[in-house]
Amino acid sequence: MLPMIALAVPAVGAPQCSALTRFTLPGHEVVIHQAREIPAGPLPANPGAPPAPPQLLPAHCRVDGVIDARQGRDGKPYGIGFAVALPAQWNGRFLFQGGGGLNGSVAPPVGGQYAGEKSALDRGFAVATTDSGHQGAGFDASFFADQEAALDFLYQAVAEVTVVAKALVARHYGKGSAQNYFVGCSTGGREAMMMSQRFPRYFDGIVSVAPAIRTSFSNLGLRHAATALNAIAPRDAAGVPQTRQALSDADRGLVIEGLLKSCDGLDGNEDGLIFAPHACRFDPGTLECTGEKSARCLSSAQVAAVRTVMSGPRTTAGIQVYPGYFYDTGIANTRGLAGILAAPFIPEGPAVSTQMNVDVAASEAMSARAMVGDTGAWTNLSSFHGHGGKLIFAHGVSDPWFSARDTVEYYERLGRDNGEATLRDWSRLFLVPGMGHCGGGERTADRFDLLTSLVDWVEKSAAPERVIATGASLPGESRPLCAYPEYAHYTGSGNVREAASYRCRAP
Repeated sequence: MLPMIALAVPAVGAPQCSALTRFTLPGHEVVIHQAREIPAGPLPANPGAPPAPPQLLPAHCRVDGVIDARQGRDGKPYGIGFAVALPAQWNGRFLFQGGGGLNGSVAPPVGGQYAGEKSALDRGFAVATTDSGHQGAGFDASFFADQEAALDFLYQAVAEVTVVAKALVARHYGKGSAQNYFVGCSTGGREAMMMSQRFPRYFDGIVSVAPAIRTSFSNLGLRHAATALNAIAPRDAAGVPQTRQALSDADRGLVIEGLLKSCDGLDGNEDGLIFAPHACRFDPGTLECTGEKSARCLSSAQVAAVRTVMSGPRTTAGIQVYPGYFYDTGIANTRGLAGILAAPFIPEGPAVSTQMNVDVAASEAMSARAMVGDTGAWTNLSSFHGHGGKLIFAHGVSDPWFSARDTVEYYERLGRDNGEATLRDWSRLFLVPGMGHCGGGERTADRFDLLTSLVDWVEKSAAPERVIATGASLPGESRPLCAYPEYAHYTGSGNVREAASYRCRAP
């Protein structure tokens, strides 16, 4: 549990909560729809969040409102919807909970992501969320037709809500927050990075997990993978490649078997978890048949397809346009979000062809950078870390949507552009073996508390060397996640199922 800042602010009653319906902030068009007391109770379900233990929420005041409500393009209504939860027993801290997908709805403000057994709200944080300036379900991207809505989604909404939420906190408790934090995954991870890049003084500590950066390029990586598999896939009666049949379940199992044989022992323990993916040199060519294709080997075409998928797209001139993927145990996963070798993305229409002009696709991706916000290109964070800001990254190594390699390359550029000797003084990266996008996996330690690590770093100068992780798929087991480029290595003694038996080792 996080330490309190001195004494928690005592309970603020219903009259003070309802009074927030009259809240205004000079220079900001804010309308409060409701401010109501919420009694203690169970945590609302959030299907888009990573799996977490059952949690209870404390009594709190919830404020819902909208900023800059307007009529946009084609007469559609827009505005930055937001919610702020103000706990009765406040610890003096503020946390912004990042969004997901294309946002479009205001999630319950609880701060449950990567917070361990207790949500941020239950720990006493004031918590804010936003729909990022539009309403919509799923991956409805129609709001991009409106310039202001697009800018709100990319970065303006989070910044605006941060200012308003901090003012609400100060109004409600009679003083401002002492420390301010941001935690998000996927789109929330991109938002986290955007805050460190464009608004470097808004937050003292930021957690960015599996950030949805360079989306045009990550989509190109998925198209590239599907195309490589289409080239060897059987076709249906209409001649359409059956992408997911390019490799059978037995073929994918063979890849994982060979991978484990090659790389599982690099961390000192053959346990089905590869903690040193950056040291793994697995070659699928070791699985190639010397004669007829059988269940115990891959055809030469299948070997070539696996290599192509994992190496990522290049132009005809050999220029790498997306970094490819680490070999990890979840790349062949067929449950839930499919692994990269199980075709997590199958293009429609003409894109199902067995060939793809990568040069054209890369050009399209480059031209789309301005629209999507090229978060992965900006590395000058001198103002952010100059005022003491701390930035933690984490990424599932088996994430098929956004390659962990891309986050690693961004992190390494941070070092080159801000000083490699001092990077670990203010930023750390943790790779999570077997984990898919934001969580999940057939065997992975995808439950970990980054919030406590962040607060201890900001407030106690205790840098996180390792983070203890568990997972529903690892009952009774724990492992340390080590700060990149170090990785967890078994000491050779002690229970192999317990984190205490592992040390962080440099490659």
